[in-house]
Amino acid sequence: MNLSIGLKKIEVLMDLDFLFFTRLIFRFATVGLLGVGINFGLTYFQKENLKWNKYVANLNGFLIAICCNFLLNRFWTFNAQDQEVIPQIVRFCLIAASGALLNHYIVLMTHKYLKYNFYISKVFAVGFVFIWNLILHSTYTFKSINIY
Repeated sequence: MNLSIGLKKIEVLMDLDFLFFTRLIFRFATVGLLGVGINFGLTYFQKENLKWNKYVANLNGFLIAICCNFLLNRFWTFNAQDQEVIPQIVRFCLIAASGALLNHYIVLMTHKYLKYNFYISKVFAVGFVFIWNLILHSTYTFKSINIY
């Protein structure tokens, strides 16, 4: 993605009215929290009730949560089902992976080198990555936003 185009899209996003932006943030955060619930809930159920290996249960819970997040963001948060789905999935996965790496890097740097408490480091990382994901999914993954 050309940097100037990306910056222009961010400017357009920032120019949107307050209600639109508030609704977008609410929906994006809601989908994220649902994803966390699905991830933890499925992992727990598969590990404790079905007696699956904890790593298999963890991976399966994570993958199902990611799929749910993609679908909810595509159809509800960004209302972007008018776009081709395969390129959208690829962009979504790339941004999700980069967000996970960025989260890990921020926690590592702020905890190990800046000596912040581990959980304070996680709060910084989660906040930063939330904004990172919101901006990139708004301007790249789900290019047309229509939540009215």
